[in-house]
Amino acid sequence: MKLRPSNNVHPMRARSAILVVFTLVACASSLTMAGGLPAGTGPPSLSKADAPWPRPDRLLDRVRAAGLEPARTELLDYHVHAHLDVFVDGRRTKVPGGIGISTEIPERETEDGLRFYSLSGIGCDRACISPLHTHTDSGILHTESPVDRLNTLGEFFTEWGVRLTRKCVGGYCKPGTKIAVYVDGERFTGDPRSIELENMREIAVVIGKPPKKILRTADFTQE
Repeated sequence: MKLRPSNNVHPMRARSAILVVFTLVACASSLTMAGGLPAGTGPPSLSKADAPWPRPDRLLDRVRAAGLEPARTELLDYHVHAHLDVFVDGRRTKVPGGIGISTEIPERETEDGLRFYSLSGIGCDRACISPLHTHTDSGILHTESPVDRLNTLGEFFTEWGVRLTRKCVGGYCKPGTKIAVYVDGERFTGDPRSIELENMREIAVVIGKPPKKILRTADFTQE
């Protein structure tokens, strides 16, 4: 005589199974509420809005998304400056100060009214500043790094939280909007993300109507 398998389940096992399922559902719900990942662990999004683009949130997350490692102080073993202009229909749009610098670093003001973000020679208890950052809204991009390595425009736009591709800058895209990039006054036709931030290099991103003049160099005495 053949025996059929029993369909009966022990009550304690049934309750345990229900508890496991409930726990899994609760965890999945909490992840969904946080956008699919626990808060602060997902990659920050890039803005596809029109200018102006402010200093973004999640500053240090964006530094790491750019492939850079923030430090507890400014490291000046390798120190170069490039300059970025962004024009929209002939008007300069501001490149904010404090990009790549943690919000725990307060905005300061000089006697002549210049507002800036700086560690002022002191360090932080934890990582607070990227090797690529802006101190003011002058458009000067600082590379202050322990290694002799040029940063790129793509890394900076990732820190800024603004989309930059061959066809788009933020919410502006070809062919609907004209976009041109210049390096030291000369038209650049490659991938703008690859432009290296060499010392004293002037970069202009021109969206829509161009300004009357594209500069070949910039004033690096502002900071």
